[in-house]
Formats: sequence, structure tokens, C-alpha cells
Amino acid sequence: MIVAPSQVFAANLMAALSELEVEDVFLSPGSRSQSLAIAAQQLHDVDRLTVRVRIDERSMAFTALGAARASGQPVAIITTSGTAVANLLPAVLEAHHSGVPMIVITADRPQELRGLGANQTTHQVGIFGEAVRFCEDVPAPEGDVDLDFVRLLAERAVSTAMGDFPHRPGPVHLNICFKEPLSSPSPDAADIYTGAEFPEETLPVPSFAVLDGELNTVVIAGAESGVLALETSEAFGWPVFAEPSSRCRYGANSIVAYPAILAEDEELKAKIQRVVVYGKPTLSREVQKLIARQDIELIVMKSELTGLFNPYGNAAQIVDDLTVNGEVSSEWLARWRVASHNWISAQAYEAGLTRRKVIELVYQASQLDDSIALGASRMIREADVWAPSKAVQVFANRGLSGIDGTVATATGIALRAEGAFTRAIIGDLTLIHDASSMIEDPEETLNLQLIMVNDQGGSIFENLELFQTVETGTFDRIFRAGQKIDYWSLANAYGFVYIAPANEQELTEALATPGRVLIEVKL
Repeated sequence: MIVAPSQVFAANLMAALSELEVEDVFLSPGSRSQSLAIAAQQLHDVDRLTVRVRIDERSMAFTALGAARASGQPVAIITTSGTAVANLLPAVLEAHHSGVPMIVITADRPQELRGLGANQTTHQVGIFGEAVRFCEDVPAPEGDVDLDFVRLLAERAVSTAMGDFPHRPGPVHLNICFKEPLSSPSPDAADIYTGAEFPEETLPVPSFAVLDGELNTVVIAGAESGVLALETSEAFGWPVFAEPSSRCRYGANSIVAYPAILAEDEELKAKIQRVVVYGKPTLSREVQKLIARQDIELIVMKSELTGLFNPYGNAAQIVDDLTVNGEVSSEWLARWRVASHNWISAQAYEAGLTRRKVIELVYQASQLDDSIALGASRMIREADVWAPSKAVQVFANRGLSGIDGTVATATGIALRAEGAFTRAIIGDLTLIHDASSMIEDPEETLNLQLIMVNDQGGSIFENLELFQTVETGTFDRIFRAGQKIDYWSLANAYGFVYIAPANEQELTEALATPGRVLIEVKL
């Protein structure tokens, strides 16, 4: 029996990854990557990891992104060579900007075939540019494979993807060349234990800011802020403006409807003297205007996920932690609580199913072990205003804020939900853009709801100044881009239950429906 060096390398690499907290492997079928796929399946068969197969590399990568985002653990991605690699770029970019740990393993033709017109061969090395923490171009294994090199490669890949200093978490790229024979039945990866372990980590020395407690301070919790933003606001008695995907939009200090208050209450807004920023705030123009103000003291907290945030170059300090000297006025927080309560109380409900009502009902239906995924268009901004203060897990791709891959990302989150509901609130264009990710894997049982708010196209562009100046027909064609699609047929084609609720009661009942469900809310 021939033992292919490619299979020896692949078996030892995948075995090492399985020893380093990699629990999920996502792959798309391909010839050049066959040894990696075989090794991954061998480990899947003995429950050392889980292999998930997708036919579309772009969808596969975003599904992996969702799974890694939900679990906080690194995932591995396997593709063949050529355009398969290029299809990973959108998800890799999002992972880079939002600090999601991913190990991208791409198969390649031998190095000597590059630039000669060989089939399915292009320059894959460096294809992701600065979006990966490192890129290792591995020559085709031949003869006796250096197993120590393979183990060290796996250890470096996982530790770097997880964020070893000075790197923050994010994607890494292993580009592995393979020569024929591309695979063999042995060795069996399930029989291999490499002894891989995490290297000792060098911890940075944290930086601190000592702040004057008398300054009127607000905390802005952008995407991926985490509980630290909430803990800071509660420790010092400051109001927190928490975006939906901050994971800290709850508690007594969370100011719901803060974008509206910033837009309308000039007196209260003018009294802000300091802003403390966590994560990456991207949703509200009013928040951006506040951060850009030159008359406030801007303190930016370092984020190991989203990286540097100082778009206007006016941060007074960029630090790891902070403390406060002096007394903090309790009246300051009370004024924001009253303003939030009064503004919401003054807003009359419109008849029928509105964007506000959709947000409120989805949050109401979601329990603490459920997840909400928000698309990057209008509905997440509606949630920024109307989402209640509630400790539910909310996810969104805010690294680059693209609408692509939203269905796949929500699917990846659902894969880690262990039977709980994952509810994605998206627009019609977001659904159409990623409809191919609705393809069902018969081995996966998910409670995944796609709540599509159908307003016939990109209504978010109505917020642009040009909406008032461009002729209606031109605007609708090149910005709104509404599509006429039979969503009942689309849902049935992909095995989703289709529900089109006409009122609040029907939407509430639809939100209790298990399985894979497409809920179309027609505005």
C-alpha cells in the first residue's frame, strides 16, 4: 500500500488542530485538498472534531465565521486551489476586522507550476493581504515528512488565530502545496496524537487612565464591546450607549433610544464632557458626531477583537483599563434615564406590523439562551433605537458592515446554539444576496428563523442626502434595487417553512415555530 506524503502531512496537521481546541472544520469539496478532507472526516468519525460540508466556498466561510463568532473558538476552513480561495476573501476580511479566530487552509499546486499557465493555479500566497495574521506557504510534502514542523505549524496557527501577543484574534492562512499522489487510505488521522500544545504566552503590560470623576461622562459600547463596557458604566455610575451587537445592552445604566436623544436633546448632549469608547461603534451618525467633537475628552479602550478605533484622530488616551478619582454625580445618569423614558413614552405606535414592532416582538420572544443575528442594513439601525434592554446574545457582522454572508453567518451561529433559537432579522436584499446559503445539510438540525422585513429594496438609502435630489425613478433603479421574488417558492426550494404574518399575533406565533423558517414581514 502506497502511503502518500500528502496524507501523512494532512493527517498530522488535522490531528494536531483537533488537540488545540479546534472543534469545527468547514470544507468545500475539491481535488487538490482531498488529503485534508479525508483526514478531517477520519477525526469526525471518532468525534474528535465535527466536519461540515458546503458546496459554495463563500457561503462556507461565512458559516464558519458565524460558528467561531458564537463559540469564541477557532474554526478551520479547507478549500481546493484557484477561485475557491478567492471566494473566502469577504469572510476573511470580516474576521480580520472583528477579531474572529479562523484557520484558513488552502490547497495549492506545487510551487514550480506557478506563473506557467497550469490549470487551476494562481498566486494564492498573499491573496488575503494584511487581513490575515500570517500566511505560511508550505512546499509540497515529499519523502519523510517533518512531523515536528507540522505540529509547530498547527500550534502557531491556533495560538496566533486566538490572539497571542502582539496579535489580536483573527484569521491565519496556511497555503499547502500538494503533489500526486494527492491522498492515500493511511495513515488514519484518528490514530494520531501529536502532543500539540499551546506555547507559553507573553502578556503585555497594561496601560491605565486615571480620570476625573467630576466630568460628565458617557460610555459608548460599539460592536464586540462585551461586558467590560457595562461593568465600567455600572462601576462609575455612567450612562452607556450600547449598540445591539455590543453584547452589553442591558442593565439599569443602558440608555435605550440614545440615538434619538442625541439628535433631539441639544441641551443634554451639550453637557457631555467625556466619552469612553469600547469596541467599534458604527451605527449612528449622532454618535460619530459626538466622538468627533473637539471639546470633549475622548478615551478609547483597546479592543483585542476590533483593533484600533480612533477615526478622527482626537483620542486623548488609548488604554487597556481606567479608574476614577473623585465623586461621580448620580444626577447625570438619572437625567439620561429620564430622557430615554420620556422619549420612548412619547412615540405613538403605528398600526400594523412596523419595523419597531418586529424588533420588539423578536426580542420579546428570545430567551437568554437564544441568539439574534442582525443584518448590516436598515434593521440593525432600527434595533439601535427600539431594541429593549435585555441580556440576549446579539450578533452582527460589523467588522466591515457588509450585507454579504448574513444568512450563512446566522447558520453558523445556529450550529453552536444546541437547540436554542437563532433569529436573524434581515432585509429582502440581504436575504436575496445570500439565498444560496439556505441550502440544507440533512445532518444538521437547526432552529433557524430568517425574519425578512420586505420593504421592496434598499430603503436604508433613503437616509442619504441624495434621496431628496435624485429623481424617483433613478433612485429606485440604482439604489433601492427592489426585486420581485416569490418567497414562498424560494423557501420551499430550500426546505424552509414559509410564514407571512399579517399581524402581531401571527408574528408572535411564527416566532415560536421550530426548525428552519422563513418569516416574510411585508411592509
